[in-house]
Amino acid sequence: MNSSSQTHPPQISADVKLLDRDCSILAFNERVLDWAKRPEVPVLERLRYLCIVSSNLDEFFEVRADLHMSAFRNQDTKGSYNTETFEKIYETARSLVNEQYKLYNDVLLPRLEKEKIKILSHAHRNQAQKKWVQEYFRREVKPLLVPVGLDPAHPFPQVANKSLNFIVQLSGKDAFGRSNDIAIVKVPRVLPRVIPLPAKVSGSDKSFVLLSSVIRAHLSDLFPGRDVGQFSQFRVTRNSDLSVDEEDVENLRTALRKGLQHRQYGEALRLEVSDSCSEHLSNFLLKQFGLPETALFRADGPVNLVRLTQLIDLVSDPALLFPPYQSSFPQQLMQGASIFARIRQGDVLIHQPFESFDGVLAFLKEAVEDPNVLAIKQTIYRTGSDPAMMNLLREAVRRGKEVTAVVELKARFDEEANINWSEQLESVGAQVVYGVVGLKTHAKMLLVTRREGRVLKRYGHLSTGNYNPRTAKLYTDLSYLTCDASLTADMDALFVHLASPSRLGRMKKMWPAPFLLQKKMAEKIAAVGEAAEKGLPARIVAKMNSLTDPLLINALILAGQKGAQIDLIVRGACMLPAGLPGKTDNIRVRSIIGRFLEHSRVFFFEAGDVQDIYLSSADWMSRNMTRRIELAWPVLDLALRQRLVDECLLAYLHDTRNAWTLESNGSYVRVDKKGHKTQSAQALLMKKYSPSNVKSR
Repeated sequence: MNSSSQTHPPQISADVKLLDRDCSILAFNERVLDWAKRPEVPVLERLRYLCIVSSNLDEFFEVRADLHMSAFRNQDTKGSYNTETFEKIYETARSLVNEQYKLYNDVLLPRLEKEKIKILSHAHRNQAQKKWVQEYFRREVKPLLVPVGLDPAHPFPQVANKSLNFIVQLSGKDAFGRSNDIAIVKVPRVLPRVIPLPAKVSGSDKSFVLLSSVIRAHLSDLFPGRDVGQFSQFRVTRNSDLSVDEEDVENLRTALRKGLQHRQYGEALRLEVSDSCSEHLSNFLLKQFGLPETALFRADGPVNLVRLTQLIDLVSDPALLFPPYQSSFPQQLMQGASIFARIRQGDVLIHQPFESFDGVLAFLKEAVEDPNVLAIKQTIYRTGSDPAMMNLLREAVRRGKEVTAVVELKARFDEEANINWSEQLESVGAQVVYGVVGLKTHAKMLLVTRREGRVLKRYGHLSTGNYNPRTAKLYTDLSYLTCDASLTADMDALFVHLASPSRLGRMKKMWPAPFLLQKKMAEKIAAVGEAAEKGLPARIVAKMNSLTDPLLINALILAGQKGAQIDLIVRGACMLPAGLPGKTDNIRVRSIIGRFLEHSRVFFFEAGDVQDIYLSSADWMSRNMTRRIELAWPVLDLALRQRLVDECLLAYLHDTRNAWTLESNGSYVRVDKKGHKTQSAQALLMKKYSPSNVKSR
């Protein structure tokens, strides 16, 4: 079966207006920001959450805002994206940004100062500090700055996406007698945004200045003979979607590399300026970028809060951070013992980050070093910069094994890293392919073929998350090791389909998208609804990152209307309005925002005496169901099923510390258990899987 012959389930319609997806994304960021507000959270971690929200908002504008901006520019008044949604989304985002800066200025900065951590503005620097900053500017900064005075021969320069810049108004005339009064100063990204002051001039090792403050204090040095008047920092956020016609290119990798060169200069979607920026200068910038006034954001502080994460690393005070968490080696595995032998005894489940990703690396390492292993196949979506897994694959090639890597070059914001990995793997002789034209390969699977006597036996790793050792310490995910013949045969068939024009054969246990996943999930939901109509036990508990697919949402609503009890644990965007009287009374939605990013996808269905549990790489979003290669697979081992219910579903349904419940109008309310002992699912799992507890069992 190929992508053109995929089957789709019949459209399901329920008489319920769904919530706005983008408003739901912004509401998620409000919940993340709540962590920055909590006084019990260490102050540097509070700052980190503040920076995470800024990073999320950057991505929101880069990826989602162009739809609203296009509607505004075309003056559309109908459809999902129109002038009204444009105003609403931008104003909601502006309110969130204003809340960020208020928290930064009124709460976090004073709290940092209590810990002797100071970010000194020019006005608060003494003479010795000002002298040091001046010398630093002249030595490290000024040589890299090239001010551009605007005139017919010097048009407004190209300003890169999310880069720091200054706009300056000048009086007087330049060396040629011209009265060009506007200049632009572009700040190179190589310069650090947070600069530590030496202890000899600051009196401590926790005093810092921001690059923007350093440049601001010495703007006049850049314009000798001119008087600097009004000025402002500014930053523009651009559309960062890479648009490549895969049907019309000979080499996708080459086309994407060329596209990356232009990503920094896509359509402008948001302009940030200093809070003190004059209307004259802000209007000038808006005109240059072709933006309406609604797209202007005034920052009461640094225009890029994301870069303050540098401060966290520079301070490096353990007392101001979360206590370090040391994950345990997976409890079903033994360090030093054969993982292949363990898998032959039964399937293995690894719950990351409570259990270490080292178990997955150990599986691949054993495959690389085992002379009986003949072939290794792996999908690569986001591996990050950590070379551990890539080095193992390269070593496998060196040892003569057949290595096939399905690299997703279009993994947003990881395109360049994936292009580099694909070139490195190809250079040593690995077979590198890029999946199916028009579909992103988001499935996470690793398949090992091993000779055992006269037969070839397959061992597989499936995951809800990426093969990224760094994020494996920060995201909750599930890894699944198996040698189940049917499941590994399905994996092999999917790999063959991704690497060649062959049709995808009949699947035995796995549900891949875009071929089966949406249809099968809709059927499971419908079966639960039918059981409810008959008065049989009918229950759905589903954990995912996002719920935005209208077909599956409507299927859930109809099942709930038939009496099924439905609990949804959705970390981010959710378009299903829970708790609507007479329509979604039986559906409850909660979101868990904790120390780790919730990323695992677990789906439990109970219809009469039938109970099923599936793990998946896919969220219930239309793109995952129809425009990506995804997979879901059943968990049949009773002990592992119980672990999933206990650790991934019940623990999160009983979380009273980090849980939020969704109201029918799209707002979220934090679960409030004042006067009662609260519990955190993540904290319980950290305790359960801490190395000391694992060793004592």
